[in-house]
Amino acid sequence: MQNMRLFAVAVATAATMTLPCAVNAESIQVPIPKAATDVPGPVPGNAMTDEYVQLVGRMAYFWGYPMVNAHNRRAAFSQAPEPGLLGSVVPVAPVGFNQMLTDYLKPDQTFIVCPNQDVAYGAGFTALDKEPTVIQVPDFGKRFYVYAMYDQRTDEIGRIGKQYGTKPGFYMIVGQDWKGKVPKGITGVVRSSTDLVFIVPRVFKDSTPEDTAAVQPVINQVVMYPLSQFDGKMKVKDYSKSPDFPVPAAAPNAPKGESKWVKPETYYDELSVVMKEVPPLPGEESLYKWIASVWDAASKNPETRKALDASFVAAEKELIEPLFQFQYNGKGIGNGWTVPANAAEWGTDYLNRTAISKSSMYQNTSAETRYNLRESDSDGNSFDGTKQYSITFPKGQVPPVKGFWSLTLYDQEKFFFANPINRFSLGTKNKDLKYADDGSLTVYLGAKSPGTEKEANWIPAPEGHFSLILRLYWPEAAVLNGKWLPPDIKKVN
Repeated sequence: MQNMRLFAVAVATAATMTLPCAVNAESIQVPIPKAATDVPGPVPGNAMTDEYVQLVGRMAYFWGYPMVNAHNRRAAFSQAPEPGLLGSVVPVAPVGFNQMLTDYLKPDQTFIVCPNQDVAYGAGFTALDKEPTVIQVPDFGKRFYVYAMYDQRTDEIGRIGKQYGTKPGFYMIVGQDWKGKVPKGITGVVRSSTDLVFIVPRVFKDSTPEDTAAVQPVINQVVMYPLSQFDGKMKVKDYSKSPDFPVPAAAPNAPKGESKWVKPETYYDELSVVMKEVPPLPGEESLYKWIASVWDAASKNPETRKALDASFVAAEKELIEPLFQFQYNGKGIGNGWTVPANAAEWGTDYLNRTAISKSSMYQNTSAETRYNLRESDSDGNSFDGTKQYSITFPKGQVPPVKGFWSLTLYDQEKFFFANPINRFSLGTKNKDLKYADDGSLTVYLGAKSPGTEKEANWIPAPEGHFSLILRLYWPEAAVLNGKWLPPDIKKVN
């Protein structure tokens, strides 16, 4: 009997041990992240190999290159005592103001690669953390113009121009967190997620002295200034009387090419500043934390900092420098041309954003300007000016645009090539192009003249490598959907 009682107790005890308990499901579930703030990041103090540090350093150098580039350009502009011309050539102005050219950019400049000679350029940087910026849009009549506005990521943030039907008036650019009252008389407001905005007005003019004179009154009304100076009246500035500033002396043995805006030796400090200036895009938060963890480790360990600095040098040589060649910019569209199809709308396309930052900083969106790029002939060989080349647009197949088009030739450093006839491009601006009897248009490229009867259609080239950009401003739908392609470029036997 005693044994039976003991058996019953044992059975009951076992039963209570195996019966399920009431459990709150939330008590065993690890929360699934629903926002960037829910995702844990790298732990401070993590041990890091030099190889890991260099991996992150190379990536960070490539990713942040365009933003550091923009940061340093604005820093250079901030040194200007007033709006004017650097070396009588390049428009510069203190932050918050702009400067306009009165004619094409001069061919002897070596500050900016891949400019064109179809427009009168302007330039000005903002500092929206200090105050909003006002920019005037005069009545351009039938003349083509566009005001490209680039944030620090080099994405465009607004649409002001002929193709958008922009009304003349005053337009205000404000920062992401600006909550002020829009003054009476402001026509429209553009908001930027970064305090740095680079504004580049481009005003088309043809190559005649008459049109150069005709465009001056409207150019003189393209004026940008801080909101505190806005009074509702259209300001006019005679840019022909702008002061000249001397060009800083070049460092001994300085390399040829564009001014070097991003340098491995200063990148560590500059990217730290830029990452505070530029908030992460949605989804970039983890990238910021990843980079910051290595920067923090480098600040505490000289050997880690040494490995990081070495990664910048390697990234510049191995990742950035090759992107100067157009064949690595964008994607192939056929007939040997490449196109950055998402120009100025990069988002997280860090490859093309950095490629264009290296080869031809500040392109417009494709809807504003289609940039067709070329480094080699139809056989895949690098262009060589000692040879002769031609491109033929069949009858009715010149670039279909509502604005204008031009084919521009650049030397090995992607500057204009100085030549006896002072010609660097051909296109809509040229009124003396010669069409063949069948209605086709052939443009000739090379160091030697193709002959007196063809010289109107000739762009002189250096006796060495050159490259090309075919720009289509306000392209027709046939360009954007791929139904129209630029013709191939062939070597002339």
